[in-house]
Amino acid sequence: MTQNKTVPTGASVEAFLASVEPAHKAAEAQQLGALFRRVSGFEPRLWGPSIIGYGRYHYRYASGREGDFLATGFSPRKARHSIYIMPGYQDYGAILSRLGKHKLGKSCLYVNKLADIDLEVLAELIRAGLKDLNAIWPVQPE
Repeated sequence: MTQNKTVPTGASVEAFLASVEPAHKAAEAQQLGALFRRVSGFEPRLWGPSIIGYGRYHYRYASGREGDFLATGFSPRKARHSIYIMPGYQDYGAILSRLGKHKLGKSCLYVNKLADIDLEVLAELIRAGLKDLNAIWPVQPE
């Protein structure tokens, strides 16, 4: 059975955020961190080298594959922020239509800068993702 490549590291979230460049991305990462903490109610944890996760869930697929993964979170990448809303297969079109400028992946939302989006709509999206995920696999604090 293969293991997830992205696992909690135990590294300092604060130290990681302090290392984010450029400076405006670091400031936005601090904003996102506060938003995710407020909305999720969970403390942040570093997953892999650069994903800040909030909460976790244990999954088990029909194939037998199982593991743990972050419930929601983000990664402040140099070009754009990657925002992880699970489960990615839900239809959040109505919320996304009000979010602002973004690109969409399977379970990931890409935002160039926070000024491009409505942060309260993002909060609504995070809440919806956590609620839908919890209905499938219970979400736990770290």
